[in-house]
Amino acid sequence: MGADARVALADRLAGAGVLDAGWREVFEAVPRHLFLPSVYWEFVDGVAVRRDRGADREEWLAGAYRDTAAITQWDDGDEAGGQRDFTSSLSMPTMVARMLGDLGVEDGHRVREVGTGPGFNAALLAHRLGAGKVVSVEIDEAVAGVARGNLAAAGLGGVEVLVGDGADPAVGADARADRLIATCSSLVTDLPVAWVGQTVPGGVIVAPTATLFGGGATARLQVADDRRSAAGRFTGASDFMRMRQQRYQAPPVDAYLPGDWPGDARASVTGLDPETIGDSWLVQFAIGTALPDVYYRRAPYGDMVTWWFFDTAVTSWATVDSVFGRHEFDVRQSGPRRLWDEIHTAWTTWDKAGRPGYERFGLTVTTTGTRTVWLDDPDHPWSQPTG
Repeated sequence: MGADARVALADRLAGAGVLDAGWREVFEAVPRHLFLPSVYWEFVDGVAVRRDRGADREEWLAGAYRDTAAITQWDDGDEAGGQRDFTSSLSMPTMVARMLGDLGVEDGHRVREVGTGPGFNAALLAHRLGAGKVVSVEIDEAVAGVARGNLAAAGLGGVEVLVGDGADPAVGADARADRLIATCSSLVTDLPVAWVGQTVPGGVIVAPTATLFGGGATARLQVADDRRSAAGRFTGASDFMRMRQQRYQAPPVDAYLPGDWPGDARASVTGLDPETIGDSWLVQFAIGTALPDVYYRRAPYGDMVTWWFFDTAVTSWATVDSVFGRHEFDVRQSGPRRLWDEIHTAWTTWDKAGRPGYERFGLTVTTTGTRTVWLDDPDHPWSQPTG
């Protein structure tokens, strides 16, 4: 399986409308399997399926050219970790193609990539623009070493792979880019302002973002002429691993509820089923951008699902019990904030706005550290500025 598999993958991406004409030859030319280790895990229908070249080379190779993500590292490389969380991967080709299309590269452009991973995305950029035009930053030294080897095997060893924090303005400070692309997700409230300064005036930043509440979307921002800000719209849903320095470690529930449940919580009912929120990535994104310091946990109990909502200041919590077939649901809220009321208000605001999709939302990031999500126009903020 070689050139034919690459052409077939390009055919599928083109048929899905995500492969710009300028990228077709690139996807046909760069062998994706060269960027996979001898054992990886193919993400199929939400399940990580082990692919072992030694045990089944044919299936190992076939997985390389399916439109699926491939997990290449668990638990930051801690082999004793028991495979709890995947921490490096080859992204789903559909998402790779979409984001490269968003980037809008032209001949001669210099590109800075944040999150090298195994190196496949950097290889595509290098094949299109030339290896000397691409600088990639990877926080994990072992992963960076693997990427360098993979790029060399693909004949693209001229790509410069730096080891460091991609949000640090000092890493590769002399390599200002025409385009910057991230292959790891940042919180909307913490998209690195350093990226504005690392991109030329009029340059483009393409970055997947997420909220603590859930839901993710790719932002396409253009840097202002004075390089004090960057702004643009979200282009669609995305789901990437979080930047390591932005991973959130939630406190235990006991930090919110030191006594017996429900403590001093006030009881009420609601007509909004939290399961409908959980079923929609877009709704989670809309709520999460409006309430950037709120997150949830979902806990099934027999025929009931209890949704727990918390604030990061560890002052307030709420629960809503979802039971299939009911039209009213029991609510408990405790603390100075009424978190469920805030969530319900955010949902109602989104609903009354015509249930806007990702493309109606936008983001402005300033070098002073503020990030503002807006709806339709920068003059109509959806969230309070953060930073």
